[in-house]
Amino acid sequence: MPVQFEQPTHEVLTLDEVAEYLRLPKETVERQAMRGQLPARRIEDTWRFLKIAIDDWLRSQDNRLILLQQAGALRDDDSLRELRANIYAQRNRTEADSQA
Repeated sequence: MPVQFEQPTHEVLTLDEVAEYLRLPKETVERQAMRGQLPARRIEDTWRFLKIAIDDWLRSQDNRLILLQQAGALRDDDSLRELRANIYAQRNRTEADSQA
């Protein structure tokens, strides 16, 4: 049976509602909003999101751009080099092969 997701009924969503709607951790949504990568407004110490703006943002995002932004967030992760090596090893090729 497919998981039923409860659609928000409000036009203006809270941080918790957007995190649930996007199925992302609240911290990720807040970080993206703070960086201006997710349409949002900060009112004093709370975030507000227009649902229509979130929907438009989802439709307009280039998947490659999203992946590159997420990869950039991992640039200081010490395990990234090992992870990349494992990925290429599973593909039976080197990273240099993919750049040729």
